[in-house]
Amino acid sequence: MIVLEKASQVMLHTGVAFGVTYAMTGSAMTGGLAALVEPVCNVALLPLHEKAWRHIKARWRTITPALRASVKIPVCYLRA
Repeated sequence: MIVLEKASQVMLHTGVAFGVTYAMTGSAMTGGLAALVEPVCNVALLPLHEKAWRHIKARWRTITPALRASVKIPVCYLRA
């Protein structure tokens, strides 16, 4: 089931990249290029994004409780 979900996500990203680029440029070639480049960029940048959020969450845990209480972020977004 996970394979189907991932394949669906890839097709969605590729389709959106092609569709948006084609709508903006009118060029199927440019849309196709964007459809190929966009997933590669996502794969390359996702580990950096995850690392940044691990750092943010770690820093958040070290902030004083008073400061944390003053910032209204739902707890569900801060769980690892």
